[in-house]
Amino acid sequence: MDLQLKNKRVFISGSTKGIGLATAKTLAKEGATVIINGRSQESIDKALLELKKEVPEELVSGIACDFSKIEEIDNAIKELGEIDILINNVGIFDPKDFFEISDEEWKNFYEVNVLSGVRLAKALMPAMLKKDWGRVIFISSESGLNIPVEMIQYGTTKTAQLAVSRGLAEITKGTNVTVNSVLPGPTFSDGVKKMVDADDNKKKEIEKEFFNTERPTSLLQRFADPQEVANMITYVASPLSSATNGASLRVDGGVVKYI
Repeated sequence: MDLQLKNKRVFISGSTKGIGLATAKTLAKEGATVIINGRSQESIDKALLELKKEVPEELVSGIACDFSKIEEIDNAIKELGEIDILINNVGIFDPKDFFEISDEEWKNFYEVNVLSGVRLAKALMPAMLKKDWGRVIFISSESGLNIPVEMIQYGTTKTAQLAVSRGLAEITKGTNVTVNSVLPGPTFSDGVKKMVDADDNKKKEIEKEFFNTERPTSLLQRFADPQEVANMITYVASPLSSATNGASLRVDGGVVKYI
C-alpha cells in the first residue's frame, strides 16, 4: 500500500530510540523527509547512524533540543521551519510513590510531556492550516486512561495530552489538517530491555510476571514491539487517514478494559 508520504516533511520529538526511532525509520522508508530529535547531538548521531543503514541518507537529519528548556525549544522551532507532520513523542516517566513526588518533579513532567507538544503545535500548526494540509499526532499512553498508582504524575500528563489533542482538533474543523492521539500500551522499549536484560527463558519469566501482576487485563499478554506502535503512527500520519480526526487510537494490546 502506498501511504502517499513521499516528500512530506516530518518532525518527531524524542526520537533517538524506541517508538520514536521506529516511527522515523518507517516514515523514511515511505519516502518522507524525517527530522529526529534527542537531548544531545551524540544521541542524534548514534540514531542517524542506525537509520542510514536502512534508509537514504538525504531523508533523515536531526535537531538537538531538551524540551525542559524553553530557550532550546525556541531555537529548535526556528531551525525547523515549515513541517507537514508533527509527532509529539518526547516524554519522561519515573515510577515513584505519590507522597514522595515533589512539586518540581510535577512541573518538570508537565513541561516535558505536555507543554512540549503545546509549544510545537502552537508554532507549527498555523502553516498547516494556511496550506490546508497537515498532521499533528500526540503519543499518549494507556496510562492516560488507566492511571498507574506507581506513576500518577506520568499518567496525569498523558491524560492532559488527550485533552490538548482533542481541543486542537476542534480548531481544524473543515480543513485537511488532523490532530489525533496514539496510545501505546506496555512496549518493549529501551527501558524495558534493560529491565529484562537476561537470557530468553528469564525474559519470558519476567514478562509473564509483569502481565500477571501489573497489567492483567492485557489481551496481548506480551510487550508490544516499538515497530507495532510505529505502524499505527505512520498510518495516522499519512493522507490515507484523512477521515480520522480528534481520535484517541489505542495500540495497547487490549489493556484498557472498556469500549
